[in-house]
Amino acid sequence: MPDNFEIANLWVFFLIPLPFLVYLIFPAVRLKSAALFYPVFNNAVNYTKQKPKKAAFIKKRNFFIWLCLFLCWVLTLCSLASPQIVGEPEMKVKTSRNFLIAADISFSMAQKDWLINGEKVRRWDAVKNVMHEFIHKREGDRMGLIFFGSSSYIQAPFTPDLQVVDQMLEEADVGMAGQMTHIGKAITKGVTMFDKDTIKTKVMLLLTDGVDAGTDILPLDAAGLAKKDSIKIYTIGIGNPGGAGNDLDENTLKDIASLTKGQYFRAKDKKRLEQIYTELDKLEPIEYEEEQNKPITLLYYYPLGIAIVIILILMLFLNLIKLIKLVKQKQETHV
Repeated sequence: MPDNFEIANLWVFFLIPLPFLVYLIFPAVRLKSAALFYPVFNNAVNYTKQKPKKAAFIKKRNFFIWLCLFLCWVLTLCSLASPQIVGEPEMKVKTSRNFLIAADISFSMAQKDWLINGEKVRRWDAVKNVMHEFIHKREGDRMGLIFFGSSSYIQAPFTPDLQVVDQMLEEADVGMAGQMTHIGKAITKGVTMFDKDTIKTKVMLLLTDGVDAGTDILPLDAAGLAKKDSIKIYTIGIGNPGGAGNDLDENTLKDIASLTKGQYFRAKDKKRLEQIYTELDKLEPIEYEEEQNKPITLLYYYPLGIAIVIILILMLFLNLIKLIKLVKQKQETHV
């Protein structure tokens, strides 16, 4: 018997003696039939001096049939008791937060100054390459995706289906949101997304390689709105400040992170970006909880099936006996 075997309804076995109680409490059914008229019956009584009885025939009980029926009764109760194998409780990922990725896809992300396997690639291709793995590791978070350039738009609303987010990321490319970098618009769009959701823990990951060129709303003003809505922003600066073709505004990204109680990271290459994502996993760990509903394998159909087989065999056996007796009677009649 395995250790994880359980019986859900033990009280059912208290019904095992029920047939015996019914037999003892309720009288047996008495069937009346017409008697054969015997003209000299009284003379036979006087001659033998025996007192006549009301019943002349008592059918003998077949012990084997009773045993089979009782066994079927016990098996039926075993089925009703619901035997089952209970598996170990599974660890289920708890949906604890909304995690929003706001990625810069302005024209500057098309620069080929990052290396993957010794080959120069665009910044955006390198970011996507690392971000795919990061998204898969965030199982348990509801993730959303915003892309921004001159304007910002929602690529994927908050969803626990990370494959959808990953596919939406793969389909995006540089220039789809314009050529400039408007960080303030991206943060404001993210705040709007968070406003429409009920989960309290809100995290935004902002990736950019440029300086804000917006005039509608400044990045720090947008960060102030995020702070009021309890949104924590982690900022990642792509590239090397002061390098050729790079005008990354680190100070603004640091201020955004500091204002919202997040943290700033600088990713100058693919290896450093991978390290940043590992650090983010530590800063925002995925929370687990034990699933209360343990996996259960029901076994009730085994005793129930055995009971049905016994009944069928018993019926076949009794009908066979009747058939044999009938054949013998016909043979005796012909003789």
